Amino acid sequence: MAGHVVVALDGIAIGLLLYSVATGLSLALGVAEIFQLTHGALYLGGACLAWWFAAEGTWAGFIAALLIGLATGATAGGGLGVLLRRLPDHLDQAMATIGVGLIVVDLLTTGYGAQPRSVAAPPGLDGSIAILGRAYPAYRLAVIAVAALLAVALYLAVERSRPGVLIRAVAADPHYVTTLGLSPAGVQRTVMVASGALAVTAGVLGAPILGPSPGLDSTVLTLSLIIVVAGGSQSMRGTLLPALLVGQLQTTAAVAWPTSAPFLLAGLLLAGLAWRAQRQRLGARVT
Repeated sequence: MAGHVVVALDGIAIGLLLYSVATGLSLALGVAEIFQLTHGALYLGGACLAWWFAAEGTWAGFIAALLIGLATGATAGGGLGVLLRRLPDHLDQAMATIGVGLIVVDLLTTGYGAQPRSVAAPPGLDGSIAILGRAYPAYRLAVIAVAALLAVALYLAVERSRPGVLIRAVAADPHYVTTLGLSPAGVQRTVMVASGALAVTAGVLGAPILGPSPGLDSTVLTLSLIIVVAGGSQSMRGTLLPALLVGQLQTTAAVAWPTSAPFLLAGLLLAGLAWRAQRQRLGARVT
């Protein structure tokens, strides 16, 4: 029983970290109408920052990595938003950002040496807490708490605030927003800035759990895309459940059915596509 709880908690931690990345990807596509595939590279960048500044687990280094990560992610997201505006076609955007991501990953790999690196948890969170008689890392519980607060903050910002109303309006009909004398482009730039900052910050927070390693960027990007496809590109609530499911599949299924985990993820993706198609058909019948 205790072992199942520990694995489930790991899944929640991974799922909430992926939720931060997938939310940025979802906002970029749903609001800014930019299909940018550098989120895996940005996540890896955050993990590398944590390793460079806080590999030994100091609070000063960890806070520095977070602050630099926020600034770096926001700058990268905003800069990509400006550049990709010149490429209105989603296929062109995808190809361009894949290229940018590969360059960034190559530079980062040169920096950390193309081998898995570990990042220690900061003092006070480097111990463990007994859960049903089993020791569980305190840092992972802290990540669950912080990521959950971030998820709530994102939901309130997008779904329950006046700026969120504008964000949803731009996602639904940017031309209508223009007739109100407002600038959709400004909202879209802000969303791209937030999107980049979320991905890098998630990488910094997750580094003591998933440190810099070859292939981390592609894994995070692939899982985030599955989450967005399954949950939709314009819904904070719709993204959360698939993120938690993917987190559980990455941990529980990897332990219980290691050879079946990829097929279960593919099943989640297909289920999301089928559900969305069914909802669209029902909506078409109603109208």
